[in-house]
Amino acid sequence: MKRSVWVLVACGFVAAGCGAEQGGSGGATTTAAAALFDPCTQISEDALRAAGVDPATKVSGAGGVHQSGWEICSWAGHNFRLGVFSTGRSVAEFENKPGNVDFQDVIVAGRQGRQYRVEGATDDLDCDIVFPARQGAVALNIINSAIVDAAKLENPCVVAARTGEVIVPALPR
Repeated sequence: MKRSVWVLVACGFVAAGCGAEQGGSGGATTTAAAALFDPCTQISEDALRAAGVDPATKVSGAGGVHQSGWEICSWAGHNFRLGVFSTGRSVAEFENKPGNVDFQDVIVAGRQGRQYRVEGATDDLDCDIVFPARQGAVALNIINSAIVDAAKLENPCVVAARTGEVIVPALPR
C-alpha cells in the first residue's frame, strides 16, 4: 500500500512539471534528456544513508516507469520516501501549473528553492522543494507513509529540509 500511494504522488509530481499535455513546451529531445542529472547514479550511497534512506530500496522512474523529459529516483526511509526529480522544465513552470499551491521561499543547504505542495495529492503527507538548475530544475519530494498513524509522523516539509541538507549539495546548480 505504501508504494502505491507514492506512485500516485510521483505521477502527480511529474504532471506538476507542466508537460506537453499541460500546454508546456513539449517533451524534451533525446539529447536534452540524456544531459539531465540522473539522481539514481549521481547521488552517493553515503549521502542517501546520511539522509535517512536505504540505497537498496532505489526505484528508478515514477514507480519504476521512465517518464520522458525526466530523471526520477526514489528511496525508502523509516516512515517516508524520498524522491529526487531532474527535468529541463523551469521553476516558473512548476509555479504556474494549476494545482501546485502554497509556494514559499526556502533555503536548504545554502541553496534558494521554492517549497510547495500538490493540491489534493496526499494532503499533509507530502512536501516538494524545487531548485533552479542550469538544465532547468531539480526537486526533492518527501512523502510520509500513509499507513503510519499521522500523530507519529514528522511534518514532511521538516523531513524535506533535513534530508535536503545532505542531498542538495549533490544536485546540479
